[in-house]
Amino acid sequence: MVGKQIEAKLRAAFEPVFLEVVNESYRHNVPKGSESHFKVVLVSERFVGERFLTRHRSIYAVLAQELADGVHALALHTYTSKEWEDLQDKVPASPPCHGAGTEA
Repeated sequence: MVGKQIEAKLRAAFEPVFLEVVNESYRHNVPKGSESHFKVVLVSERFVGERFLTRHRSIYAVLAQELADGVHALALHTYTSKEWEDLQDKVPASPPCHGAGTEA
């Protein structure tokens, strides 16, 4: 249920126009059923005028507890509504993990 916690916290903090939280743990060398690697696509007007580093830091601050308690990786894709529109709603795919398919 870590993914649901992440989603709830991000919704409360950023009032997103669009939010997608994807558990990508299955693509990594972790036990089956893990919730340790996530891809987050977050579109929010709170990001207007902010650099990507600032956006990411603000997300890390909101998710500090999850990062301390076992979330190993966050692939963050953060956009304003205008940036999202310009992308035509296309988010880059996550790269493959070299250790995927084998369990720890």
